[in-house]
Amino acid sequence: MPNRNDAPDQPFGPRRFQLVLLRRMADFQPELVLDALRELGADRAEMREANRRWQAAGRSPRSRGAASRYRSALGEPEADEPRRVGDLDCRALRWPVPLWPDLRLEVLTAPGGAVWNEWLVRAPGAPGPELRTVEDLLPWTCTVDEVARAFAPARPMEGSAPTRWRLAFTAPDRAGERHGVIAEFTWGLLQRLPEH
Repeated sequence: MPNRNDAPDQPFGPRRFQLVLLRRMADFQPELVLDALRELGADRAEMREANRRWQAAGRSPRSRGAASRYRSALGEPEADEPRRVGDLDCRALRWPVPLWPDLRLEVLTAPGGAVWNEWLVRAPGAPGPELRTVEDLLPWTCTVDEVARAFAPARPMEGSAPTRWRLAFTAPDRAGERHGVIAEFTWGLLQRLPEH
């Protein structure tokens, strides 16, 4: 069950951070976001305010390193592991996200704490969806990494805003006809497939 109240000594907290995730998704999946807001006991105004505060904290001259901002909001990560991406050494920090129990927020950081990437990934050991056809690609059921693996080779594309990505690939429908698809993701979670 999601926390209905952030701890009073936390300036932000996990519940409000989930509202930040939802704010970016509301443009694509307003009905799913409304359901999630009800689950969190929040409304659209609170969601917008949480997002405003998160963005303002990131731009503040007194802002701590970006990774520190996540720790301040979410506490200590459940995992903090070294990761090599190409020639770069970084750290992968992961936190649970109660709205999506099988997912984790993963933040990749450079030495010094600068954030390179932030997105939702499948929790270790959690079963992912079976992705074989276009019809299997349902909103909020799979991550960008899962779709890229299922329909390789996939081509990453720039999204319309920070924390948004698009992925271009070819996938069959249930009848076996192949389609060129561009999937849109927010915080790494599938939001929609524009008409293919």
